[in-house]
Amino acid sequence: MRTLPPAARVYVLCAVAGALACLAPALTAPAAVPWTSTVLLAGLYLACELVRVCPPLGRRVPDGIGSFFPVLLAAVFLLPPAAAALVAVPGALAGRVEQRPARVRRVWHAAQQAVAAWAAGHTFDLLRGPAASGGGAGPAGPDPTAWVADFPYVMLPAAAAALVFCLVLTALDGGVLATAERRPAATAWHGLLTLSPAPHLVHGLAGLMMAVMWRSPYGPPAALAVLLPVYISCWVFAQYHRERAAHQATIRALVQAVDIKDRYTRGHSERVGQASAMIARELGMSEDRLEVVRIAGILHDVGKLGVPTRLLRKDGPLTPEERRIIELHPEYGHEMVRGIGFLGEARAAILHHHERVDGSGYPYGLAGEQIPVLARVVAVADAFDAMTSTRSYSRARPVPVALAELERCAGAQFDPAMVAALVAAIGRLGWRPAVTADAPRAVPGQATGPAAAGHPGRGDGGRSHSGSVRGPAGPGRTTSGGTP
Repeated sequence: MRTLPPAARVYVLCAVAGALACLAPALTAPAAVPWTSTVLLAGLYLACELVRVCPPLGRRVPDGIGSFFPVLLAAVFLLPPAAAALVAVPGALAGRVEQRPARVRRVWHAAQQAVAAWAAGHTFDLLRGPAASGGGAGPAGPDPTAWVADFPYVMLPAAAAALVFCLVLTALDGGVLATAERRPAATAWHGLLTLSPAPHLVHGLAGLMMAVMWRSPYGPPAALAVLLPVYISCWVFAQYHRERAAHQATIRALVQAVDIKDRYTRGHSERVGQASAMIARELGMSEDRLEVVRIAGILHDVGKLGVPTRLLRKDGPLTPEERRIIELHPEYGHEMVRGIGFLGEARAAILHHHERVDGSGYPYGLAGEQIPVLARVVAVADAFDAMTSTRSYSRARPVPVALAELERCAGAQFDPAMVAALVAAIGRLGWRPAVTADAPRAVPGQATGPAAAGHPGRGDGGRSHSGSVRGPAGPGRTTSGGTP
C-alpha cells in the first residue's frame, strides 16, 4: 500500500469493505449457504487459477487470457449472491500478479470479483434466473425434472447477470486508473466498456451451461465437461499471445539494431514510444490504437538502418547532399515495415513523422490534416525527447523549457492539440523515462559527462530539418524531433 497514492489506498480499502459487506450474509447465516456446492466451486475456481500460475508441462499461460470467469459465473447462477461472492475469493487471492505491489493487487482482485459476483447474483435472482435455469421445485417437494432449463428465457437473466458482472469489474477498474494513475475521469473508463462486454457474455454462456449440467442428474462431473472447450479457447488465445510476443521481439531487435548503429540515440526510441502513448491516452484513444501509436514511436527511426553509418556518426556539419541522404530515412523505414500487417497505422506514422503542419516538412510536404494523426503524435513526442535528452553537442533541457518551446512552435511545426495533450499529461503524471540519456557507454580514452556534451558530434536530434525548435547545438544543428 505504501507505493499507492493516498486516494488509491482509500479506494482499495473501500472496495475491500464493500466485499466484506457482500460476504457477510454467508458468514453470519451459514445455514442458508449450500456449502457443498460452494466449496466445490471455490476449489474448482482456485484450481483453474493455479493452472494459470503453474500450467501443465511447465508452460506458463501468457497474461491477457483472463481468469476462468465461467466457473465464477456458474457460481452466480447456482448459489445465493453472498455464496457466489465467497467463491471468488480463494481463486483471486491465488491468481498470478506480475506487477507490484503483488499482495495489494491480489486483495484488490478478490474484493473486485466478490463485489461483481454479488451484484451479478442479485441481478440473476431479480429476473427469476434460478427457476428458469433448473433450480425450481414442484408442489410436493423437489421436482426430478426441474433441472431442465427454460430456454430461451433463461438466456435473458444469464446475459443480464454477465453484463452486470462486466460493468462492476469495469467500473472498479476505471476507478483504480483514476486514483492510482491520476487519469482524468473522462478517459479512465475509455475503451474498457467497448472491449469487455463481448468476452463476458461468452463467459456467461459457458457458466450457464455449467450451471445447467451441475443441476442435471449427472451432477458436477458433467459440469466439468464444459471447462474443456473453455480451456481449449484459452490455449488458442495463448497461441495468439505467443505470436504477439514474437512480434514484440522483432520490434525490439529492430530498435536495438538502430541503437547500435547510431550510438547517440540509445533509449531514444523507447522514450518516444512512451511519450507518444501518453499523448494518445490524453486524447482518449482506444487501448488498441494506443498500443499502435506506442509502437510507431518506438519504430519511428528504424529507417536509419538504411543510412550510411558514417553520416550518422559524422563530426561537423552535414553537406546538403548528406542531409538529403539522411532525410530519406522515413521512406527507408516505411519500406522496411511495409509487410508487417499488425503495425497498421504505425506504418504511416513512420513515413510522415517529419512532416510539419505548415507544409514545410518532408518527405512529401504534407500540411495540417493531411498528416496522419499518429504521425502528428510521434512528431511531438520525438521533438520533446530530443530536447530533454543529453546529446553529444548539447545538454538536456529542463522539461518545462522543452514544453514551452513545443507550445511556441504549435501551429507551425506541431499540431497544437498534440502539444496540449503532452503538456497536460506531463503536468499530471510527470516525466519519468526508463532511460534518461542517449550518451554512449564510456570506453577507454573517451570523455564522458559535461565535457563530452560539448563535443561537436551528432545525435539524431542534430539532424532536424526545421530549425524551429532550437537548442544549444553546434552549427547546422537543431533539436526539433530527432533525426531529420
